[in-house]
Amino acid sequence: MQLRRKKPPKEAVSIVQSTQGYAAGQDLPVQLYAYELFEKVRRTVPIVDGAISKLVRLIGSFSVECADASMQAQLDRFLREVPVGLTGQSVYSFVDSYLDSLLVCGNAVGEIVLDRRGRYVAGLWNGRVRDVEVCAGTGAMQRQYYLRQGENRVLLPHPERILFSALKPPDGGVYGVSVLQGVPVFAEILLRLYECIGQNFDRAGNVRYAVTYKPSDDPAELAYAGERARQIAKEWADGMRAAKCGEVRDFVAVGDVDIKVIGAENVMPETEIPVRQLLEQMLSKLSIPPFLLGLNWSSTERMSVQQADILTSELEYYRRILEPVIRRIAQMFLQLNGCYADVEIVWDTINLQDETELAQARLHHAQAEEIEQGLADAGE
Repeated sequence: MQLRRKKPPKEAVSIVQSTQGYAAGQDLPVQLYAYELFEKVRRTVPIVDGAISKLVRLIGSFSVECADASMQAQLDRFLREVPVGLTGQSVYSFVDSYLDSLLVCGNAVGEIVLDRRGRYVAGLWNGRVRDVEVCAGTGAMQRQYYLRQGENRVLLPHPERILFSALKPPDGGVYGVSVLQGVPVFAEILLRLYECIGQNFDRAGNVRYAVTYKPSDDPAELAYAGERARQIAKEWADGMRAAKCGEVRDFVAVGDVDIKVIGAENVMPETEIPVRQLLEQMLSKLSIPPFLLGLNWSSTERMSVQQADILTSELEYYRRILEPVIRRIAQMFLQLNGCYADVEIVWDTINLQDETELAQARLHHAQAEEIEQGLADAGE
């Protein structure tokens, strides 16, 4: 027996008394600037890109269970084979790109694409958040979406097909906040440090020599000092060119000639501590344990477990944001196929270590019960 329901009645227009409403695009210029800034930080700082990519992968996979068992096979096939954009496939590919945009920009937008007659779901599309404006609709809980086309904007006629999520939006706001908020300041300093390191190695790492010829007080030698200096310079240049070609060549000079390495007395500035301090500030925003990014910082076993627990809570928070999006996709597919049954999102376990500890605890409990039972039998 299939579980089917009628469509819920259309909700009446609601009014919120504690707000004056939200005007379309009132803070969009700031958002557009922030999108470009955060995307630039990700492109230029490899550790930020690595942290974002790991968060997306660590979110894990999921399955969607339908209350109508007869529709489960069709739903599973749809989730595996639904086209995503021009090159992707499966709802998992869509969710990965959706979460990536949510983390970097603080907002994510997608669309459920139907065929021309609106009979079935033809695919999913990951949109660019900078191209879409969001504002309140006729009711306080209704949203309208506008597509930005240069200086103009066009109202999207089917808002029910648009998927939009915001990460920790401020009170009364619509647009969310990126996990990279505050990071660009430290990223700028970090890149400046690396630029200085490169320049210092260009100056001191690429060894340059100072060849000094000191003629004696002999008038005859002083008369030919210029000519000897030119000969020494020529021989030295020939020796350096031969060294570049892999040829070993001695440098022979007459007189008091002093050869020193330029900058050998100087010490390269220490950058390990300031770079680590900057990375700590940046990783604290991303909630990624340093060992997951290959940073060999001192860490105890207990500290690593605590960091893993913090990361687990962060991933669960992102899952709660993604669940309504996945549920809307699954429900629209089912409704277009005449089924209005409920769906449930079942996520895979994030941390296998937790499952291992629980299994170990159950084993110890069972062993304790067995020992107690054995003692009881022996007492009888």
